[in-house]
Amino acid sequence: HVQLVESGGGSVQAGGSLRLSCGASGSIYGDACVGWFRQAPGRSREGVARILGGNDYYVDSVKGRFTISRDQSRNMVFLQMNGLKVDDSARYYCAAASGVPRGYTDGWDYWGQGTQVTV
Repeated sequence: HVQLVESGGGSVQAGGSLRLSCGASGSIYGDACVGWFRQAPGRSREGVARILGGNDYYVDSVKGRFTISRDQSRNMVFLQMNGLKVDDSARYYCAAASGVPRGYTDGWDYWGQGTQVTV
């Protein structure tokens, strides 16, 4: 059974930075696809960034500002968020796939409880 736990959320002024962390426990491979999603009140959940192998992908709205990375030795994935905007305010979720997901819409098997980011 895989468990994901996010941390690092908080309140920050526009232009500031936060670093989100996602720790995984259970039987998940170190190079599994891991993604960050967010959901603001009244809005649909959207994928923000994902990492698979040595490749990382970002939604257009965060390109150049957010960076996803992983530490396989600690089974951790991070989301460095710089230049935060009010529109980035949301609850951020970490998710992992046991296979290769289809973008952000399908194939995500494990989810954390989320961490709140307020800008």
